[in-house]
Amino acid sequence: MTPPAPNNALAAMLTILASAFAAGTTLLAKMLGTDTLGPALHPLQISNGRFIFALMAIATAVTLTRMPITQPNLRVHAVRSTLGWGGVTLMFAAAAFIPLSDATAISFLNPVFGMIFAVLFLSERVGRVRWSAAGIAILGAVILLRPTPESFQPAALLALGAALMLGCELIFIKMLTGREKPLQILLINNVIGLVISSIAASFVWLSPTPLQWLALAGIGFLMAAAQFSFTNAMSRGDASFVAPFFYATLVFAALYDFLAFGVAPDALSLLGMATILSGGGLLAWREARLRT
Repeated sequence: MTPPAPNNALAAMLTILASAFAAGTTLLAKMLGTDTLGPALHPLQISNGRFIFALMAIATAVTLTRMPITQPNLRVHAVRSTLGWGGVTLMFAAAAFIPLSDATAISFLNPVFGMIFAVLFLSERVGRVRWSAAGIAILGAVILLRPTPESFQPAALLALGAALMLGCELIFIKMLTGREKPLQILLINNVIGLVISSIAASFVWLSPTPLQWLALAGIGFLMAAAQFSFTNAMSRGDASFVAPFFYATLVFAALYDFLAFGVAPDALSLLGMATILSGGGLLAWREARLRT
């Protein structure tokens, strides 16, 4: 199969599109986790809906492309999928209680946690610049937590837990990348995630309203569209060029939250977001330098 021709402009557009889709999933999760579309659904049920409909989209893509399935490393897949399910569930829970921009900004810590776990479990060496970038990003999360008795956001700890689990998931994705096809990894991830999430959701199941079913379907298909758009962007542009455009997710999250719920970021939120983006940007720049 011939790889697509390099096109940085198209790659940037696809990445921004992916960020709009990704922010859309958290908006729908917030609507489902509140009483916007009917009685609030539990985050475990919302993440179950995400896996149901995302699997439908990915399975359709696998069928249409007639992709052969090679022997997968099911043990690594199982750990990766469990971490991914936990991270997604915590993220959806956080979105119901705090501004989408805050939850999204904290979720951008997952590459930082991924770097830390790579040091601990893969014995990777990290220099002063990358440690400094990690420290700056974590400082931004502390700002968003508002750690004073009057303004502390306990729900922000859910987003922090999501970033922690998704960062750990990156280690297992790294183990799979290069050994299995990306579409196969997505397919198996969503199959295992569906099994885990269905068991968990059975304890809190509430019959969704028609609008809630549409929102659950929207989460699954938007997530699949985001993954598809980002994967195509990465195939058309350098990772160091493409990755920063995904920070547009933060802009879309803030915009959606304002349009749907009238919530606008305050000064402390903007400071925390800017701090996390500064640390993430420095980390991305350093990673790009190390690859050259």
